[in-house]
Amino acid sequence: MTKSQYVRANYQVNATPQFHVLSEHQCENIYYGALEALERTGAEVHSRTALEIFRQGGCRVDGNRVRFPTRLVERAVSSTPSRVVISDRHGHRSMFLEGSNVYYGPGPTNTYTLDPFTGERRRPKKSDTVRAGIVCDALPNIAYAMDNGTPMDVTPTLADVHAFQALLENTVKPIIHWGFGIEQYQDIVEMAAAVAGGLAELQRNPFIVLYSESSPPLRHSEEAIDKAIFAAKTDIPVIYTPCTFAGGVAPATMAGSLVISVADFLVGLVAGQLVREGASFIMGGLISTMDMSSSILSYGATELSLLSAGLTDVARHMKIPMFSTGGCSDSKVIDVQTGIEAAFSILIAGLSGASIVHDCNYMEYGATGSLELMVMDDEIIGMVKRILEGIEVDDEHLAVDVIDAVGPGGHFLGEMHTMAHFRDFWAPTLINRLRYDGWKAEGSKTMGQRIREKTQNIINTHKPEKLPDEVLRQIQTVVDRAEAREAAKKISK
Repeated sequence: MTKSQYVRANYQVNATPQFHVLSEHQCENIYYGALEALERTGAEVHSRTALEIFRQGGCRVDGNRVRFPTRLVERAVSSTPSRVVISDRHGHRSMFLEGSNVYYGPGPTNTYTLDPFTGERRRPKKSDTVRAGIVCDALPNIAYAMDNGTPMDVTPTLADVHAFQALLENTVKPIIHWGFGIEQYQDIVEMAAAVAGGLAELQRNPFIVLYSESSPPLRHSEEAIDKAIFAAKTDIPVIYTPCTFAGGVAPATMAGSLVISVADFLVGLVAGQLVREGASFIMGGLISTMDMSSSILSYGATELSLLSAGLTDVARHMKIPMFSTGGCSDSKVIDVQTGIEAAFSILIAGLSGASIVHDCNYMEYGATGSLELMVMDDEIIGMVKRILEGIEVDDEHLAVDVIDAVGPGGHFLGEMHTMAHFRDFWAPTLINRLRYDGWKAEGSKTMGQRIREKTQNIINTHKPEKLPDEVLRQIQTVVDRAEAREAAKKISK
């Protein structure tokens, strides 16, 4: 009888190493705490459209204050899909937000960018978003694209539209994107539909995910909640993200911060489900602490990883995909601090099983986007993905027969088994494993130098797949029409 024929009692196979910050009972308590906050305290909603949807849906509406009956919230949670599948630009399904699958990528809307050629910290341009698309397209462990900074050299109210155009034309990967308002969302969806071959095809195989942020604690602007409603009506997946930091817009306790984050997400979720039952919603969660010495929302804080993992546990409890945070740093340059903070947060986010991990380019408490950090993170993500693969244990991998054939004192270099499996080991592209003389021969380069060279090489040499000319014309038509619309608004004022 071979080992694979044995029947083992109480034998658990951990194909993917994972951990949980919260027990199921703790998740339940946080979820119930959010339900109590929504039913007792409620939330401020500053959208007439949303207020009417909530009123007709059975909420108690008093001016701008909306209180949510538990039965209504729980119905919305139960009607939300537990899995969301995102495609690439070709309609190939590439991101399966289900179970413990984890996908990493950058974040958007940074105020500054670190120029990868000059090192200058400056305001982003549309050409920087083009570079972001190229780098995202080239890096194997980056699953999707975001803009790496709001372009400042375009019409300000259309920075979102121009950024989306730049990404759309420079990567085939999925795009997660934000918008100032519904008009811009409509522009973005129209451009994406032109690429997909129509709105129906985009809805069938979405390669974009829309993004919106509320204003914790328990306050939802017209722009934020209307974007959640728009996404549901349009049948495009959306991430609804409360940006919560303990001691600022949330209680100083981590459990209290989690309650606020969950409650604010649920407001957007209920709105979407009342509009279209079964609409795809992803639970957003930028959750950290306010550093009391500087008053910043810390992106490198240990608590960011801990809270994000806890929020992932609650999302899993609700059976809703999770948009988490990692790969970021409060450092201002690529240095040891950057590596420590980025590596820990990428690992913990992966071990938590978050569906999407964003901000793998954020420096300086989110103020600055760095393509070099994204390139470094790509290497770290590769390491973490190998850890998440776990250890396979079966007859082939136990290799008992090979051990017997080699015998005591032998070596395994010449064995066919070694030839079949040595590529199973993760191989770095930036981390240097040469002997000292080899490292010297290659120029004694530091990690920072290698990162910069790789980033510049990608920008200079990688050629993303070009869209057909007719599709490019359709995209430009949408942008030109949006520019004319904004110009007309200025004239009317």
